Amino acid sequence: MQIGEVAERTNLSLRTIRYYGEVGLVVPSARSRGGFRLYTESDIERLLLIKRMKLLEFSVEDMGELLSLLDRLDEGAASGPERADLLDRLAEFESVVEERRAVLRERLTIAEEFGGRLRDQRRKYQEQAGPTGRVGQAASEETERR
Repeated sequence: MQIGEVAERTNLSLRTIRYYGEVGLVVPSARSRGGFRLYTESDIERLLLIKRMKLLEFSVEDMGELLSLLDRLDEGAASGPERADLLDRLAEFESVVEERRAVLRERLTIAEEFGGRLRDQRRKYQEQAGPTGRVGQAASEETERR
């Protein structure tokens, strides 16, 4: 499939997809006769993995390392001690993901608390303003009456 369809399916911009190709994270599987980039389902899965890693603030280098590690495991080329090393490194990535998820949960809790406080403040000021619901309007009307 062409890059436009890939962009729609992954919700990534064309520029972002091209960038990931330039840095070697997801190289299009083929090109059309007209030179258009062509992607496979496997390429889309790689892009979605990269997108998830990006949300967890992994570097491009980390993304490349994980993708390479997964490729080696998928190929089945690694065996014995090498496979064990790859699985250990994969476990390290998993651990980092868990740590970053914990940080995100903490930030979400803080954001929810903040949103609740703003909501409470708005309600408080709306009650002070009366039926119009506008604090500024009530104050200026009071000033005009004087």
